[in-house]
Amino acid sequence: MKAGEVDRTELPLPPAPLVDAWLDHLRIERRRAPNTIDSYARDIEHLRRFAAGQSHALGALDRHALEAFVRQLMGRGLSPRSVARVVSSIRGFYRYLVVHRHVEANPAEDLQPPRAWAALPTYLSVEQIDRLLGLPDVTTARGLRDRAFIELLYATGLRVTELVSLCTANLNLEAGYLTTTGKGSKERLVPIGDEAVAWVGRYLREGRSQLLGGRTATRLFVNARGGASLSRLGVWKILKAYGTRAGLGQRLSPHVLRHSFATHLLERGADLRAIQMMLGHADLSTTQIYTHVLEARLRAIHERFHPRP
Repeated sequence: MKAGEVDRTELPLPPAPLVDAWLDHLRIERRRAPNTIDSYARDIEHLRRFAAGQSHALGALDRHALEAFVRQLMGRGLSPRSVARVVSSIRGFYRYLVVHRHVEANPAEDLQPPRAWAALPTYLSVEQIDRLLGLPDVTTARGLRDRAFIELLYATGLRVTELVSLCTANLNLEAGYLTTTGKGSKERLVPIGDEAVAWVGRYLREGRSQLLGGRTATRLFVNARGGASLSRLGVWKILKAYGTRAGLGQRLSPHVLRHSFATHLLERGADLRAIQMMLGHADLSTTQIYTHVLEARLRAIHERFHPRP
């Protein structure tokens, strides 16, 4: 049985006169299309089975029970968009019950669906990351800086604003971590891999002082024009130039490296909660988009290689 599908081997439930009346209302008075009616019927059938499992009638479900039902749908693997459609059906059904005085209060009045994701994030393969990291000319100060900040972006999943705001005092290379302040002024600790530690250390020893030209600065990454901090726009431009050279076109950005960081961690078995903490997401539901990235990749691999797709 696929994720999110109802087990068709279950015994049928007794007829539900209120559900049939609501569907007739949609069909006759609201003139909804047959396919739309069928979708509403399936959605409420899912809710009926949930209610039966709770030993409740549909009219006896409260807000807490409806929220539990929505969480159950998400747990079955339905996408936020599909769950949002079910929530819309539930709202319409209970509005009908209230208007026709079958229930006194509407438990679904402000029931909220999960946030829908417009599109899966763009990310690079490990091979593309390796090709990108080999492009900076590390015999120059600028090349060392570029290699160091690309390594750091991929190793930590930092946002571009977090990257350019880093100060040397935020680094603990010996222990292999950095501290950063993200959205909502929340500070978090992020581990750095050995490869990124090595390149950032080399940049600090060999490249940064050349870029500063005898000046002083608190920010970690600086440019060659007066030793000013590297800007967000500067990072974008540098990455796009390397992306073009690497054959990635216009798709390369700091956020693509952030998505690549999270996706590659998940593919290798990292805990979603740990990824959430490293990315600085306030809500785990934001991080869950990467599970859909992984599912989409697995489906594509299956369709491509399985002899009976």
